[in-house]
Amino acid sequence: MKVTFTLNGRKVERDVKSNRLLLDLLRTDLGVTSVKKGCEQGECGVCTVLLDSAPVNSCLVLAQQIEGRTVTTVEGLKEEPVMKGLQLAFIEDGAIQCGYCTPGMLLSAYALLKKNPKPTAEEVKTAIEGNLCRCTGYVKIIEAILDAAGRIKVERD
Repeated sequence: MKVTFTLNGRKVERDVKSNRLLLDLLRTDLGVTSVKKGCEQGECGVCTVLLDSAPVNSCLVLAQQIEGRTVTTVEGLKEEPVMKGLQLAFIEDGAIQCGYCTPGMLLSAYALLKKNPKPTAEEVKTAIEGNLCRCTGYVKIIEAILDAAGRIKVERD
């Protein structure tokens, strides 16, 4: 089956088997290295991507389901101000250790901040609850997301 979709702002067309996962299409076929293979059961969040701006576990999405849709990874947001702010806060606040969970955490946080630029700590916890981290214990990650939120300039009407 042929699928056509937008990946990080560029149109992509690929032939895929009916059982091909979005995770494998992105990482193996297209070389998008920020998308990691972890539990393959939708529990760890290391394969998180934005599908039409919403965070999803790419290990649970068949490639054929993205026909006509938009997929965004951290590579596609490298120049976006909210993502830059998140990355800076993660670095400054010590929210990165091994880095394995970082792309998924960043995308989940990014989706939250795009919807709600001034979240509470509880809202941040809810937004990242599908992302597991073995290193930081989450405190520094939550602090970094709140720090980044504090840097966002809210546009006035």
